[in-house]
Amino acid sequence: MTSKITPRPGIMDIELYVGGKGHLDGVENVVKLSSNENPLGPSPKAIAAYREESKYLNIYPSSDHGDLRDAIAHVHELDASRIICGNGSDEIITFLTQAFAGEGDEVVFTEHGFLMYKVCTLAAGATPVVVQETNRTTDVDAILAACNENTKLVFIANPNNPTGTMIDAAEVVRLADGLPDQTLLVLDGAYAEFVDGFDGGASLIDQRDNIIMTRTFSKIYGLGGLRLGWAYAPQRIIDILGRMRGPFNVNSAALAAGLAAMNDQEYVDTCRIENAKWRDWLASELGNAGVPSDASFANFILVRFSSETEADNANTALQQNGLLVRAVKGYNLPNCLRITIGKGIDCKRVASVLITFKQGQST
Repeated sequence: MTSKITPRPGIMDIELYVGGKGHLDGVENVVKLSSNENPLGPSPKAIAAYREESKYLNIYPSSDHGDLRDAIAHVHELDASRIICGNGSDEIITFLTQAFAGEGDEVVFTEHGFLMYKVCTLAAGATPVVVQETNRTTDVDAILAACNENTKLVFIANPNNPTGTMIDAAEVVRLADGLPDQTLLVLDGAYAEFVDGFDGGASLIDQRDNIIMTRTFSKIYGLGGLRLGWAYAPQRIIDILGRMRGPFNVNSAALAAGLAAMNDQEYVDTCRIENAKWRDWLASELGNAGVPSDASFANFILVRFSSETEADNANTALQQNGLLVRAVKGYNLPNCLRITIGKGIDCKRVASVLITFKQGQST
């Protein structure tokens, strides 16, 4: 019997998301470096707040997220009324595509951009438009050339995942100023905190009505398991998104832990410094061994090999030594591996395995 119950056009074109592996059968002491998680974990203050909140799980969470929005506004010097919180920044990306894109509309993003841009675009019934990058870096001219009267959204991650590269504020301004009048620029700042002194584009939003910035607690704050994100935008955009979200879209444990984490910026600074130290060390060690990577501004490096086969073999060598990294063929980077920056001991293990692997390739 053939069912007449079918999804909207575009839904079945979505490829199921495959996250980074978390275990290896038969291998002990596995180190997971495949999902860009903070190896130091969350702030101890966030953990304490989470435990305290467990006493009140029978009570619905705040519906306006006021305390958390106030804390975000204080730390980043923003207008709290123009902040929205979500169940991860992914939920806000979903809101954006549902609110602004549909059949006949186009959503533009770069070839190595976050996979959820395409997923959310197809789910909304809109058409994804993929533009090429230049040396794995966002190309503003290519994006502008791809825009037309049907373009409703442009997504760029800055720094980008999985490449780790980023463009400067002048290029972001050039992009925003060159977009069609009906187009909203989304600055995905999931990794913004790893760049010292970088505001993720927040200052540009105060000067324009066509930019929104999304952020997450999953990366430097170490709260990926709680799914918490936020966005800053012009008031009109926030009003629209506020109509999309459910009244209790963020759970009470996430709100409590997120509030404590946001107020512990000393811990954030510690994580940033530690990440930069080992990121630069690992990139240098591997580069000297013939495994290059672009300068990364995030908590990972994207290492390149001479071929897809060599990348696969390197990945196998890492797995045999209990090290899980991310193959990024789904991002059209078949000859690359994305390696999350772990603790120092983990970075040394990765370097040892890959250096030995490269030496074996040359003999």
